[in-house]
Amino acid sequence: MNENKIHDVAIVGYGPVGQTLAILLGKMGYSVAVYERWQSLYPLPRAVFHDHEIRRVFRMMGLEEELQEISQPSACYQWFNADWKVLVEIDWSAESISDGPFGYLFNQPGLEAILDRRAKAIANVEVHQGWEVLGLSQDAQGCELRMQRTQRGDAAQATEQRSVRARYVIGADGANSAVRRECGIDWQDLGFQEDWLVVDLQPKPGVELDVPDIGQWCNPARPTTMVPGGPGYRRWEFMRLPHESIEDLQSTEKVWELLAPWVTPDTASLVRHAVYQFRSRIAQTWRHGRVLLAGDAAHLMPPFMGQGMCSGIRDAWNLSWRLDLIFRGICSEQLLDSYTLERKPQIRAVIDASVEMGKVVCVADPQKAAERDAAFLSGQVPPLPPFPGLVDGVVHKDERNGRALGPAGCLGVHGEIERDERRQRYDDAFGRGFHLLSIGDDPLAGLDEAHKALLEQLEVKAVRLSEDGAPGTCRDLSGKYHQFLRAAGLQAVLVRPDFYIYGGIGHASELPQLLDALRRDLALQPGQGGALREARRPLAAQV
Repeated sequence: MNENKIHDVAIVGYGPVGQTLAILLGKMGYSVAVYERWQSLYPLPRAVFHDHEIRRVFRMMGLEEELQEISQPSACYQWFNADWKVLVEIDWSAESISDGPFGYLFNQPGLEAILDRRAKAIANVEVHQGWEVLGLSQDAQGCELRMQRTQRGDAAQATEQRSVRARYVIGADGANSAVRRECGIDWQDLGFQEDWLVVDLQPKPGVELDVPDIGQWCNPARPTTMVPGGPGYRRWEFMRLPHESIEDLQSTEKVWELLAPWVTPDTASLVRHAVYQFRSRIAQTWRHGRVLLAGDAAHLMPPFMGQGMCSGIRDAWNLSWRLDLIFRGICSEQLLDSYTLERKPQIRAVIDASVEMGKVVCVADPQKAAERDAAFLSGQVPPLPPFPGLVDGVVHKDERNGRALGPAGCLGVHGEIERDERRQRYDDAFGRGFHLLSIGDDPLAGLDEAHKALLEQLEVKAVRLSEDGAPGTCRDLSGKYHQFLRAAGLQAVLVRPDFYIYGGIGHASELPQLLDALRRDLALQPGQGGALREARRPLAAQV
């Protein structure tokens, strides 16, 4: 470890969020150092679900083939009352806007092993396991982390300390984040708190379990979750009842007693069991100068929407393109101010929805459960709202009221296209970056030189789509792009590197105004940062 080296980014925490960010920035060519207090990857399951947006991120990272071995498409997510009548159905198997089903079930140790191999294969990424944070300071040029080795052996190793410098530090070190603590950032407690016993099993060969594929049994006698844990695994979660202590749920005998209606030691092997406290919290800010928070260090939520890990991966995906533009000299550090503005409202909406779902599930009073059941079965309960987009930050807004305009802040559609007589997913054909997607006439025709220079500075890929594959266009085989644009009354949309729409135009004449707003929202630096951009391009093209 070279103590005099200044890294571009130091990441504290090597779970899926830290691993993902290390891979993204490493493939862009940046010097990344990761520090994790545990000496090896956590070997037991935790998260089991990721959605279509996160699958698209993983595909862009080149992980699809390996992910197929440790994940499976989701089925319909059903909520039952005590008598097994369906209260709610959420079709996670349905086609999503990202090209594929809405959700996937996976094995987290398998995912972390894949990410670990990828991160450690990148020459400019250093992974240091067995180091914990002792202190953190920063100045105008960068940050300094004081680290201590956690390995227990001889006395010299036990007390070994190092200092690490980096231009930026990312705290992806979980709910008890040392980075958040060192920055003095407070939690905002959103009020939800329940203890659940989480049990992971591996059914024995040839055993078929008679259980819903993905279900919430909203039984006041014992609210229970049943869900796959990736291929070959199953998970049960049992709520602690008001009269029980945590200790009541800890014994193996109690675990098998709770599992008895569905599975026995003869039909499955116990992988692990632990009591977790499901909480709803969000950090007051996710930026403290050159230090930023991501994942559980920034937010905690109940698991009922399956969005805990997904939200952390979105943080990493969002940060990666911001830091890239700053490192390339295209944008100023002001671009990091909009990280909290963008991510916090979306996460707050997801947490609120997760809490509301939790309030439906976590009912242990029979009378209240009966009232809940009657409301759902009679159709009095409105459907869940759509998944939230972005409402602030780098999205095109109405200058009068600050609200996002049209599709701005929505997740962009993704589908199959035909390019040069080859059928491909759009992402496989064009990669990551800013994209100007259009139908009809060329929106760049007649654009002045100043705006063309802006498109060149941001390396915007202008892609025209057609239904018939006309010259100069890509054929929209999926039909998703035309359907979306026509429904929104738009000719084109400008899509950010994280798949979210910056803004749209109904006519090519509106493009200059949209680009002017983008220039302002990105806090663009004068000039293009050309030398550094050219040096990074071969690596950046990989992500």
